[in-house]
Amino acid sequence: MRSIKLFFILFSIIILTTRTDRKQQPLNQLEFKMNEIAENYIKLVLEIGLYKDDYIDAYYGPEKFKPKSSDIQEIDSVVINSFNSRTDELLNDLEALKDYQATEVEVSRFRFLSKQLLSVKGIIFQISGGEFQFDQEARILYDAEPPKLSNDHFEIIISKLDSLLPGDGKVSERITQFRDKFIIPVNKLDTVFNAAINECRKRTLQHLQLPQNENFNVEYVKNKSWGGYNWYKGNSYSLIQVNTDLPIYIDRAIDLAAHEGYPGHHVYNTLLENILVNKRGWVEYSVYPLFSPISLIAEGTANYGIDVAFPGNDRIEFEKEVLFPLAGLDAKDADLYYEVLGLTEKLTYAGNEAARNYLDGVWAREEAIQYLQDYNLFSKEKAEKRMDFIIQYRSYVINYNYGKDLVKNYIESNDGTADNPEKRWELFQHLLSSPQTPSDLK
Repeated sequence: MRSIKLFFILFSIIILTTRTDRKQQPLNQLEFKMNEIAENYIKLVLEIGLYKDDYIDAYYGPEKFKPKSSDIQEIDSVVINSFNSRTDELLNDLEALKDYQATEVEVSRFRFLSKQLLSVKGIIFQISGGEFQFDQEARILYDAEPPKLSNDHFEIIISKLDSLLPGDGKVSERITQFRDKFIIPVNKLDTVFNAAINECRKRTLQHLQLPQNENFNVEYVKNKSWGGYNWYKGNSYSLIQVNTDLPIYIDRAIDLAAHEGYPGHHVYNTLLENILVNKRGWVEYSVYPLFSPISLIAEGTANYGIDVAFPGNDRIEFEKEVLFPLAGLDAKDADLYYEVLGLTEKLTYAGNEAARNYLDGVWAREEAIQYLQDYNLFSKEKAEKRMDFIIQYRSYVINYNYGKDLVKNYIESNDGTADNPEKRWELFQHLLSSPQTPSDLK
């Protein structure tokens, strides 16, 4: 494995903070230099995207910045050295901006770009054939240090589930049997999902102002490793895809509607485009490199946004009153169902452990699948699907659970609690519409 010392050095060299001894320079000169760096950053990541599938999740910036696919060359030392030198030059340019006086939000912009560029170094290392250990990759690509949890931690939760679930036998089998009563019939999926997304949108618009032209379309797809995906196209428009490879449970309607739509990814990208790109002219936000720190903010806010939109018992009551009847499901066991789900959510970190051990070469694929069955309580089919995701997206899995926990702790430690909903929405909007890095949330 290639040396990764460079990456840890880079993490320590760029700490951009306001200083009273900075030279008094015209602010417009600082903006000019920052915008120049941002444009070169866009060109760089778009070019790297030609060499790595799934890297560019969205781009709605100037057409002139996009490389031509005909420009792609075979990956060799010349290409890699060029990418590295260009990234280092941009990092050095950012470092030089310490001599300028900057506002707090501009300093946040510096930090965002520096962390994004450090992740670019990690991607260059990977496309050159290098490999990271799971925790190294999480630090370099996502500016995060996910916790390690023991089997004992998960077994305590599983023991609680054992006492709650009806029937006898293995907990993993009983939970599947219990949850199967809450599958949305295929012919009612679109009706239920549209009702869920309309409710999520209504609740979001009560607190956040979005452009009048914001819109989305929903498609149902198959043969994907993920359950849902938001493809942001720019101009406040998203394509939301829902994967129907596996049965979709009633709770997933709100999960997907909020996470992919309101107040999740669609709202996040819409606010970034309109507030940071259109109003401020910060063009770096017009490109979304998936394997970078921005994804932890995106996934963390999308998951926590479910709780923001449906505080307390709001979600259960809405689903029992609206979604269960639309799906033709009996709501008599709904309260027990959500008590079970509350515990299973605490098992999501088991998926991180499966990914860590598989990617670090400790476990073979089948061992990781068995662990997902034993500690995530997945069916064999769902565990195999999850492994497909891990193989494709690697340490990205941390962005959902650890990302949510970082966002939750940040908001609630700043008084954005369930009994203070307006403050919670205010802090949530701040995360969606200003420069953020995961390490800033700690």
